[in-house]
This record gives sequence, structure tokens and C-alpha cells, in this order.
Amino acid sequence: MNTDRGEIGGFRLTGRTWIGELGTWAAAVSADGRPASVLRFDPRMVAHPATREELVAAVVADRRLAQAGLTGLVPVADLIAAQHELWLLTAEPVSPTLTDLLAETPGAPRPDAGSAAVILAETAQTLLAVHAAGLAHGALHPGTVVIAPSGTALLSERGLADALNGRPAAPERDVTAWASLALGLAATWAADTPRSAELFERAAATASTRGLAAARDVLLAGRDLLPQGFPTRDRLVETLHWWAARELPAQAGHPVPAVPDEGDIVTLLHVPRNGESSTGAGTGTGTGIGTGNGGGRTDDVVMRFGPGVPLETTAEQIWRAGRHQQETMLPAERLQTARTPRAPRAAAAQRRRTALSAVAVALLVVAALVAWLLRGASQPLAVAKVDVITPKKTQGCNSTVKIRGVLTTNGEAGEIRYQWKRSDRKAPIDQTDTVEAGKTSHEVSLSWTVKGEGSFKGTATLRLLSPVPEGASIEDKATFTYRCS
Repeated sequence: MNTDRGEIGGFRLTGRTWIGELGTWAAAVSADGRPASVLRFDPRMVAHPATREELVAAVVADRRLAQAGLTGLVPVADLIAAQHELWLLTAEPVSPTLTDLLAETPGAPRPDAGSAAVILAETAQTLLAVHAAGLAHGALHPGTVVIAPSGTALLSERGLADALNGRPAAPERDVTAWASLALGLAATWAADTPRSAELFERAAATASTRGLAAARDVLLAGRDLLPQGFPTRDRLVETLHWWAARELPAQAGHPVPAVPDEGDIVTLLHVPRNGESSTGAGTGTGTGIGTGNGGGRTDDVVMRFGPGVPLETTAEQIWRAGRHQQETMLPAERLQTARTPRAPRAAAAQRRRTALSAVAVALLVVAALVAWLLRGASQPLAVAKVDVITPKKTQGCNSTVKIRGVLTTNGEAGEIRYQWKRSDRKAPIDQTDTVEAGKTSHEVSLSWTVKGEGSFKGTATLRLLSPVPEGASIEDKATFTYRCS
């Protein structure tokens, strides 16, 4: 490492910095000349040894997801400790973010609603894969959604905020944040296309009530409401080129972080390449510690302890406690392990297989999304008939009658608009529902409250408003009897 040139762990800091929620980010160039980023954590947030352990566990979990094939996260190259500081090195840049692209800059091309839909679909899919592995992002917002040069949406800082704040993984918090993101894009990039904005708002509402998978399906089913060209990302890539050509230099008051002397460096993460010994890689000097069998590729963590580092650092204690076992566990299991003896190797292997199976399922879901995005326009939703079902039994005094409506569909996803009409009222009740793909019937309901003495026969009519073939009428009616004496 050359401190005069501003290098750490083989990454050269290029001068542009910005303050984030976790510390100071700096643009960098990796050893092979590729754009990258470096985060110097706020020292106050990483002072406690337990916090550092949680950070290591979060980064290890990310690397295992990447090894299993998940590409929706910004890849982590290394996590480095230097005395009281921690540095995160990413193999891809973490800018521009949605925050950067949403900024109202004069002359900047503005992405369209199709660009927003691509970002929402990809972030939803990545979150679903993360949740399937028993993890969560924990701090999803426009500043942690990175847009790669190809227009692909990547998530940065996964699990870091939870680790620093001692919070358990909470997928429901990610869902709420995603819904807020959808509403924000509806009000900005989709403001000129009301139908697209309504689609995003409906997806946000669906996420809050039925989850991310259903919200993603709403987006994909509503592709005919998006601008022509979805999902080609042309407008988004155009904005990225404009932003890259005008990328701001280092911000005033945010100097490039001072890098530590190489003798103080502790590399917490390193996976040896084929033919590379565990003692000959990484930054700094000192002795490599590992459990790999020879120089072949291994998933074990390798730590390096350079001159000047106390003998019993947090990193060394982590290693001595058995990092290989920690890598194979989900967060809840790590907490349990802290209180119980080390599990047998067979149990650890079983946990590893379980975690990888969850990731494999998540990757199948990713493949399904790609197929959705690349295929042509899907067959539109069609409704063949509606049926209204009322109670056969006479309803007694002060009753609330539950009336059911069943719509028979062709199994495609989409939106339906329908109308309930009660015989005791002139004004109809208009409603809208989202129908899931793969189901050939969809149920709706009407609650009708009747009070007072006497007899009454009520008729409920269900009429389909959309989708309806031109010139056709699809409706049904049914009656019930009320008697109170």
C-alpha cells in the first residue's frame, strides 16, 4: 500500500468522496484498473468488538450469495481493519445511485417510467432472493440502489446498517421501503405518464398487503401501461452517460480519507485463487492464517495480521473461535452458537446445504423474472363469466349479509374493474382488483347490512366493467330474504 498515492488494499482512491449514513465513501480504482469504491466506516459505529463481528458475518453472507450466483448485490472485494477503523472495498462502484439520478439537474436527460419499472422489478427480485436465504437488506432507499453502466439495478450496503445498529433481519422493513421507492418513482419519472404512475402506486399497495412477489407480478402484468420500449433501458443508459461525463470532483469539506500505514492492516476477507497459497495473498505483511487444504480454492476466510497489531485483536478472536462454522450459519444461528458448544461437522454441513438450497430456489425465481422481461407481450386477462352467491337461509334481525362474487378467468394476470349494485340504492359501488396469473377464478365480496323490523328481499347485481369484449355485457344477480318481527 502506498499512502502517498492514497491506496488501501490495492485500491487507489481517485479523489471523489461523499458522506453516507455509515461513513465516508470514496471513488477508487481496483488493482486491475476497474472502477470501484471504498467505504471508511464511521469509527464511532464500529468501536465495539461485537459490531465488527456482525459486519464480518454480513459481508461473508453476501459473498456466499454471490458465489451461489446472485448478481443483484454490489460485490464486496474485501473488509479491512486498521486499529480502530474498518474499510469496505467493493469490486464495483457504488455510484451513481437513484439519489444521484433523481436530482433535478438542468439539462440532464430524464429516465422514463419504463426505466423506473425495470429498476423496481430488479430490486424486488433481488430482495426476494435475499429474503429466501434468510437475510434482509435493512436500509433500502434511493441512496443504496446503484445503477450499473448497463442500466442494471444493484443494491449496496446490504445488511451493514442492521449489523451496525444491532438489529435483527426484518424482511418486512424491506417491503415497506420498496413500496416507498415505487411511490417515489411514480411521482417523478412516471409523472408524465399517469397510467404508469397508477401502475406503480398499485404495485406499492400490493407490496404492502400481499408481498413483493405479488407486487412484481403486478408490474409485469401491466407492461402495456408502460412506455414503448420497456424493458430496453435506453433512456436510463442515456442518463447514465450524461451523469458519467459530468461526474463531480471531490466535494468541498469531504477530503479523501487518510489511509492507515500498511503495517496496521488486517484483511478480514480473502478467498485464495487456484494455485495461490493462503500465506501469499492479501495486503500488508505478516502471517496468513487459514484452514484450506493446500493452495486450492476454498471458501474459508483468511486473516492477515501485520506488524503493530495487538496479539488479541477482534479479528484474531473471530478466527480463533472458528470463522468457518460462522460462515455456514444464518444470523439467528450465529446468535445461538454464541451461547452453545460448537455443533458437530455434520450439522454444519446440513446448514450449509440448507442455505445453498434456499439460494438455488431464489435463483430459479430470478430466471423466471428474466423470462418474463424478455418474452413478448403476454396474453391479456379475459373474464368469461361472473356468478353471484347469496345466503339461502333467511337472514334475521340486524344482519350483515355476506355476498360472494366469483369471476371465471383465462388464468392470466391483470386488473379487473367491477361494479356492485344493491336494489335498495341507486348509486353503484365501483371497485378494482388485481388478478394473479395461474388462477382461473377470482372471488370478490359485498357486505350488506340490514336493520329494523319487517320483511325485505334484497337483490345484489355484479357487473364486470373491464376487461369486457366490445359490445358484450357480463353480469349476474342473486337475492336474499331478510325477516325481523
